[in-house]
Amino acid sequence: MTLEVNPWLLLLLAGPVLLTGELLERRIPYLSRVNIPSPVVGGLFFATIVFAINLSGWAHIVVQTKVASGWWTWLVTPEIEWYERPLKGISLPFLMGFFGCIGLGATWQQVRQGSYGVFVFWMIATVFAVCQNFLGVLLAKLLGESPILGIICGGVTLTGGHGTALGFAKTIEQTGFPEAATVGAAAATFGLVFASLTGGPVATRLIQKYLLATPGGNRDESHAGVSTSSEAGSHRGFIWQLRRLFSLGNVAIVHLILLATVIKLGAWLSYFLQQQNLVFPAAMGAMIVGLTVRNTFDLSGWKVIRTDLVGLIGSLILSTFLAIELTGLNLLDLVSTAVPMLIILLAQVLFAIVFTSIVVFRLMGRDYEAAVFASGLCGFGLGSTSSAMANMDTLVRRFGPAPRALIIVPTVGGLLVDFVNAISITSFLNVFK
Repeated sequence: MTLEVNPWLLLLLAGPVLLTGELLERRIPYLSRVNIPSPVVGGLFFATIVFAINLSGWAHIVVQTKVASGWWTWLVTPEIEWYERPLKGISLPFLMGFFGCIGLGATWQQVRQGSYGVFVFWMIATVFAVCQNFLGVLLAKLLGESPILGIICGGVTLTGGHGTALGFAKTIEQTGFPEAATVGAAAATFGLVFASLTGGPVATRLIQKYLLATPGGNRDESHAGVSTSSEAGSHRGFIWQLRRLFSLGNVAIVHLILLATVIKLGAWLSYFLQQQNLVFPAAMGAMIVGLTVRNTFDLSGWKVIRTDLVGLIGSLILSTFLAIELTGLNLLDLVSTAVPMLIILLAQVLFAIVFTSIVVFRLMGRDYEAAVFASGLCGFGLGSTSSAMANMDTLVRRFGPAPRALIIVPTVGGLLVDFVNAISITSFLNVFK
């Protein structure tokens, strides 16, 4: 019996998924202690239930994640495409909304302070992506497998994610690896899961090991801070945030309207840049427009944008996005993962943990924000930029702000690293085809 989960049902499940994640974090203290985001916990919980049902043979559940309804896709689609009613991920408005909030919350002073950091972090991410390919190829050869498998389980699916995996699938198939699309989907799913499970623990360990001073006080000098964090999380979860947003009334409505405008303009900006044959994610357009709008307002002296409110809206949107995405994950993809592939991917996870804990932490300043950078690279280096932002959002909510990281990580992970990663992948494919 095949059961199809409608995308709208997936959207309605976002709330229960988030609340389930918060409940599990309260019941299992370890989850909050290592700062695994609650939407990740809830989303993986529901995805695991679907996986167990599919594996048992009682039923086959298929989760649909894309819609063509014009009223839902209009905001994230330029009219020139929208009239054709293209299929869009039901979570795309939330993704673009979150990146729009990043832009609206970034002042010129923050951007200027982070300009040098962008270059440094970009170079670090570039070295990381290249090392992923070297490690993948080396392990594949040691295991007696095709080096192409190592490339797929490297920069293609980990730093690259599902999009890059699908984008390179046809090219890789032409090298004599016909399973490129299937293997790529499984590896990218594996990476997405572990990106959310490693970033928080890596940063938390660095903060505790080096007794790093945090903007909220050096609360991790003893284990007492853990219980404090858990209590705060129980009072400032999803429901608390919603109540806070509703309590702001007209001010919140104005900010939501402004955010919707930023998303729409960002969709057009991304469309125009993509027409110039540039690799430019739709969400990055919203971030750039938001950044422009915020600083135009500030320079004009019209300071109507409240950074705290933008942060609140962004946190709610990101939680909803992750709940939808992770609930819709097909964990059956991981069952098809062969032993050599699993060995390579686990080695990549260990490499990411070591690299971010040593290289990223030291080169980005050996302070609290460097630990946040480490969690961010774990996020997009194994999964996606949204995973990176979820990792950092959880840390920021517990320990305090990390403004440079919140600007630099999405800029590098969502845009800049894709350029060098594509060059690296193409070079490796040409050498080992």
